[in-house]
Amino acid sequence: MVRGQYKKDREEVRFPKKDKPQKFENYAWVLDYLPYGYHNKPDEPIVQGLGEYQFLLMEMIPKPNVDIELGERVYIGKGKRDKIDHVRRMIKYDQLTPTAKSELLYVVMEAVKMQEDRFVRFFNECPPITTRLHTLELLPEIKKKYMWKIIEEREAKKFESFKDFEDRIGKNPVRIIAKRIEKELSDDKKDKYYLFVKWKKGIILDEDNMAFYLKE
Repeated sequence: MVRGQYKKDREEVRFPKKDKPQKFENYAWVLDYLPYGYHNKPDEPIVQGLGEYQFLLMEMIPKPNVDIELGERVYIGKGKRDKIDHVRRMIKYDQLTPTAKSELLYVVMEAVKMQEDRFVRFFNECPPITTRLHTLELLPEIKKKYMWKIIEEREAKKFESFKDFEDRIGKNPVRIIAKRIEKELSDDKKDKYYLFVKWKKGIILDEDNMAFYLKE
């Protein structure tokens, strides 16, 4: 792509409307563990967690007499679970405890590292959103300057790993992706575009086809 090639005259862009079925989460990451429930409402033990793939925020009920650590990856899929009895409900960012909020970025970074192929593909294939805005511009620390560097580098040779990306671009890809995910989770103003948090309403990136659709 030649610099500026996708920037044409402003035009109205209509995204197809659809509601893609959510994929089941098999793993979650522990953001906080409250062995006696919430302080203002004592209850059974509660684990606040983050789904690994869709980044769902959730409350989980642990099994009796298990050790739970912050930042731990726990299985929540079908079949035998070692530490989690069940997922009680989905929650929003403002329902997270202060501890959970402080752990969020670091936990997201660990979840991103576990899905290197997924996010390297994102850097290699993510498309323009409109004729005036590219997906890469939504990422923290990227903006125009690094957007064009990424596009030119991936056209010369696809990125092969996080390390390859960092060596060629000079930016930490794990932190870039994690900060975008944290923003999509915490933004009270309801971001218009969602690249990785698929359960919100807005213009969603379908990573399978690398195309955007409208979820109402």
